[in-house]
Amino acid sequence: MSGDKGPSVVLGGLNQFLYQNGEGKVHFRLFGDEKKLRRLLTKYPRVGRNVEVVHAPNVIKGTDKIMDVLRHSQDTSMYMAIRDVREGNASAVISAGNTGVLMSLSKLALKTVEGIARPAITTMLPSGGGDSRVVVLDLGANVQCDETILFDFSVLGSVYAEVIGKMPKPKLGVLNIGSEETKGNETLVHLNHVLMENKDKLPYEYLGFVEANDISAGRVQVVVTDGFTGNIVLKTVEGTAKLIKRVIVENFKKSILAMIGAFFLVHVFKRLKHKIDPRSYAGAVFLGLKGFAVKTHGNSDALAFANSIKYASDLIHANLNGLIAERAKSVADVRTALKKTDAE
Repeated sequence: MSGDKGPSVVLGGLNQFLYQNGEGKVHFRLFGDEKKLRRLLTKYPRVGRNVEVVHAPNVIKGTDKIMDVLRHSQDTSMYMAIRDVREGNASAVISAGNTGVLMSLSKLALKTVEGIARPAITTMLPSGGGDSRVVVLDLGANVQCDETILFDFSVLGSVYAEVIGKMPKPKLGVLNIGSEETKGNETLVHLNHVLMENKDKLPYEYLGFVEANDISAGRVQVVVTDGFTGNIVLKTVEGTAKLIKRVIVENFKKSILAMIGAFFLVHVFKRLKHKIDPRSYAGAVFLGLKGFAVKTHGNSDALAFANSIKYASDLIHANLNGLIAERAKSVADVRTALKKTDAE
């Protein structure tokens, strides 16, 4: 019921997903105002055959404060959907609503995978040539992170890259203001020192510090950072994509010759559009929870929401949480070494 464009976009996304992937393979439970949803469903018979509507009388607004919502969230569509995952009635929850509230409610209801302190907002951004992608986390869930939390993000990101991104033993770096070992704050320097000392024990190829321009260059496959920095990176990437699109469109409208040239390069621009279109990576998962909570953009259209559904479906079928728990256990001694040196 939330998001900038309301439930019509959600139903449009469900319709696109079912059209592309077939009916009967995924069943949906819709939480919200039952009368409004049933009225909208008359426009989408395909969706109506594959959903169950669960009445939720209240909605969490984008402007609601987390502490206020936590006290009065029991009958909201967001909380009821999250609780549905906890109770085993659904495998994943998808929302375009308030990110902070979705994160807080999901963490409270679903808890974290054993060996992981905090979940991270995670997705894959465009990188390098072709269809290359880079996993970046955290994208906004944890504004302040110590060494142990950032190390947990490396565990989450490496498993995600291997399973969802099909990147065996991914190259992983910690985002910093420079690649030199002496750059950055105390937390980053300490983390880098311990990881460098234990490189042979890590299930990924640790590169050390990486800079923001390495994300798009394709040199690294997993980038670990705190949620404050990661969210700025995400918004910058999305803004740059929109800028490129706007500049191309404006310049090709300026002359007949430019329009003719654009006609011959149409296949190139289609590939570019797919590469930089934020809707192609519309979903971000709160990785590390015992259950999947997927956040899609508040201004998502039907295509973006359909992509989020496909994304959630892939996560469900990958046994991601089981693999994360195994990976966390396998590097527990490195995590312990990190905490010991931190205490010293």
